[in-house]
Amino acid sequence: MGFASENSDQALLKEFGERLAHIRLGRNQSQAELAREAGISKRTLERLEAGQASQWRNVLRVLRVLGLLGRLDSLFPKPAPSPMAQLKLRGKIRKRASGSRAQKPETEPWTWDDTDEGR
Repeated sequence: MGFASENSDQALLKEFGERLAHIRLGRNQSQAELAREAGISKRTLERLEAGQASQWRNVLRVLRVLGLLGRLDSLFPKPAPSPMAQLKLRGKIRKRASGSRAQKPETEPWTWDDTDEGR
């Protein structure tokens, strides 16, 4: 069936539960073992696999034990910075080299003109 948006919530939960059970059985793990590792009751896992609603925390715990928690990144990707933010993060790009700087010849230090000529 798949996870299509036109499917009802119940159909989606049923598909999720069936896939969860398939993965668990592929690992040759009983419901009791998986539930114990996930820190949930066996009955809660039975409900999940039957397509009944459950708390999100329980789903996360089961996914963690099955090694599937990282797949949530593809479901909920981290938002990329906006183009304007990316430009600000880049900073200024150099467009030319400054070249070597010539040393200025030593000059006499600047002083106040104490003569009357400057008035």
